[in-house]
Amino acid sequence: MVILPGHAECVRFVKKFNLPLLVTGGGGYTKENVARCWTVETGVLLDTDLPNEIPENDYSKYFAPENTLKIPSGYIENLNTKSYISTIKMQVLENLRCIQHAPSVQMQEVPPDFYIPDFDEDEQNPDERVDQHTQDKQIQRDDEYYEGDNDNDHTMDDV
Repeated sequence: MVILPGHAECVRFVKKFNLPLLVTGGGGYTKENVARCWTVETGVLLDTDLPNEIPENDYSKYFAPENTLKIPSGYIENLNTKSYISTIKMQVLENLRCIQHAPSVQMQEVPPDFYIPDFDEDEQNPDERVDQHTQDKQIQRDDEYYEGDNDNDHTMDDV
């Protein structure tokens, strides 16, 4: 098996699932390298081994001087200045700030009626009348809490 560069290896991996596959293009750094990339990936999709040499054609000048599918390796100088990167970063962050949230992934505060305060029976005034709703919140079922041998959390105290 030939190990392919980046994208093409991803296409080969996904293709192994034998599911219907729609592969769409995108941008790239240079039109020459995008053309190389999609040519290699199309070969992977068609189970075709392509030669590394690009045959002579009307666009050969874009692939000179190597005229190969494999992108030449080596040091490539970064011509992006810090101010240019900073400008792009600010534009991206501003665009993200303007994007509305997805309606199915809302974030909202929990309504206050879901909050059940803790009641301390010792602090309550026995002469003060308590409404039924408040009384219902204070009910403690007999089978929920145990002390002694029936306590499921008794090992927690032993630690």
